[in-house]
Amino acid sequence: MLGWRDFKDGKWGPYLWKTYKEAYEEILQTGSALRAHGIEPGARIGIYGSNCPQWIVAMQACSAHSLICVPLYDTLGPGAVDFIIEHAEIDIVFVQDKKVKELLNSECTHAKRLKLLVCFTSLQQEEKDKAVSTGIKPYSWNEFLNMGKENPSEPSPPQPLDICTIMYTSGTSGEPKGVILTHENMTASVTGVDHFMEEFEDKMTVDDVYISFLPLAHILDRMIEEFFFHRGASVGYYHGNINEIQEDLMELKPTFLAGVPRVYEKIHEGVLKALGELNPFRRSMFHILYNYKLKWMKLGYKQKYASPLADLLAFRKVKNRLGGRIRLIVSGGAPLSTEVEEFLRVTSCGFVLQGYGLTETCGLATIGHPDEMSMLGTVGPPFVFTEVRLEEVPEMGYDPLGDPPRGEICVRGRTAFTGYYKKQELTREVIKDGWFHTGDIGEMLPNGVVKIIDRKKNVIKLSQGEYVAMEYLEKVYGIAPIIEDIWVYGDSFKSMLVAVVVPHEGNTKKWADQNGHKGSIPELCSLQELNQYILLELKTAAERNKLRGFECIKGVILESQPFEFNQDLVTATMKKRRERLLKHYKVEIDDLYQRLNAVPKR
Repeated sequence: MLGWRDFKDGKWGPYLWKTYKEAYEEILQTGSALRAHGIEPGARIGIYGSNCPQWIVAMQACSAHSLICVPLYDTLGPGAVDFIIEHAEIDIVFVQDKKVKELLNSECTHAKRLKLLVCFTSLQQEEKDKAVSTGIKPYSWNEFLNMGKENPSEPSPPQPLDICTIMYTSGTSGEPKGVILTHENMTASVTGVDHFMEEFEDKMTVDDVYISFLPLAHILDRMIEEFFFHRGASVGYYHGNINEIQEDLMELKPTFLAGVPRVYEKIHEGVLKALGELNPFRRSMFHILYNYKLKWMKLGYKQKYASPLADLLAFRKVKNRLGGRIRLIVSGGAPLSTEVEEFLRVTSCGFVLQGYGLTETCGLATIGHPDEMSMLGTVGPPFVFTEVRLEEVPEMGYDPLGDPPRGEICVRGRTAFTGYYKKQELTREVIKDGWFHTGDIGEMLPNGVVKIIDRKKNVIKLSQGEYVAMEYLEKVYGIAPIIEDIWVYGDSFKSMLVAVVVPHEGNTKKWADQNGHKGSIPELCSLQELNQYILLELKTAAERNKLRGFECIKGVILESQPFEFNQDLVTATMKKRRERLLKHYKVEIDDLYQRLNAVPKR
């Protein structure tokens, strides 16, 4: 059921496994230990740490006793954890050993309300003493299991409309919002995937293996794991370093991979880099085989029958980079570029599809179909048990009755959440007449498939009165090879856009070699020549995508470190926190605008 790797003798060992029977015993013991401490149904239980088997055992123990599981963000600082503990009124936290210090940190003031702290492994004496002095009873994992073994308690299963979890969304601005999801939401979502899978000849089996690296505190990973457990399949956890996930893939050999677009963009970049190192003949052969297979896929052939020869000669190497057994790749969290999706569909030798949903829709609201090339660049039709409609957004010119039909995506159904915890006013703002207003702008294609084209909130009006969609522009400009990441900024009192660009390390060094420059990435980022070259590349991307004049970026600030290195600047799902980015780069942006305005207009 659950796989993990231990660190021994300076390296990560093979995957070790916990069977369903062993996990079930631990779940019963964990639930019994909670009840032995007088924890009654309806209590909120926090879980804080990276994905691991103990995370799942704690979560399922909550469900077995009608307790409410509240994930605490592994990727957020003590400020958000402190807020959630107080807001959700959490009394008990299951915590990873690495996170104990953060929890007992003096800045995490609301940790004082905790009664119990259960470590995923064991606690150091210093941590035990600090917990006791704060009035918290500390337990190692084995101590807690033994307590449950000695004080057995019968499970107290929940009712459909009982709260299963309060899942806090990290939010791109403001404090986290607690999304209330019921047990009916969860089971409807899992059952919906069952019905969805019945449509296809390739069935899931108990031999399927999922590699879990997206945070369990997020709905996408949580629901995939729930479905795998429902089907009796296996889940293996990455060892904690996303930059070394290739090693986990080779060791685990998963059949299913789910990730956000950034993960797949890195795979795409890696393959293109390897291609660039091949001799011209082999490189041209790869492109010939790619176009040959793509042609047959567009004619309606399934990917595995489109060109077995091309798979054998060229694409099995791409498949091997993902462990060699991948059957299904799913992308969620943000729109995946058509270029990357097409590349994966052709070269991964597996099904590739996009889904769309939010924590508020319990994951899936729409999902694509495998082997349907007509769904390339889309997020598919509405999911089982879900209704979708578009609502007019007049200030942005989106009309559901226009051609094509476009508007804000609204969702209702059995997987839609019941509201935000302790935020009735916010709930009323987004749920109107039973429809949840997502804030995302969609286009409905003639075949009933949805395409995400914009975001209602991340739209600004420039001083000349033109509306600009920031996320759309970031997607367009982000394809440029020299760019690793980009944040586009516009001010309603200004007439032009600027951007903070993280240059792509490999391509930047290649540019430096070709132009006679030496130095580290931070040193290269200070060069005016690189700044001008990147501006030129952005201009080319704008022309290629037929952007309007006011959508062109007029100046850039170069940042040598990826935004995710500063966890305040992005959410756990890698969405940009625009207000915090503005605060972080405010001085440079003001200076850039000043210099741009000083340039005489021609």
